[in-house]
Amino acid sequence: MTSWRIVRIIAGTFILLSLALGSPASPFYQSPWWLAFTAFVGVNLLQSGVTRWCLMETLLRKLGIRAGC
Repeated sequence: MTSWRIVRIIAGTFILLSLALGSPASPFYQSPWWLAFTAFVGVNLLQSGVTRWCLMETLLRKLGIRAGC
């Protein structure tokens, strides 16, 4: 598995988890502040799409995961 696939899997997991914890209709609801985490992940995805740099991908490559394209 390549670094770009792992980044997207992690981002998707974070988004779904924070929506489950931040949505009042969810049985796992904790606080509406979890939706701020969803926005944070979204902004990071937007930033990495524009600048073509992602901190998580850089960290994964340093851990020995091969880069993907």
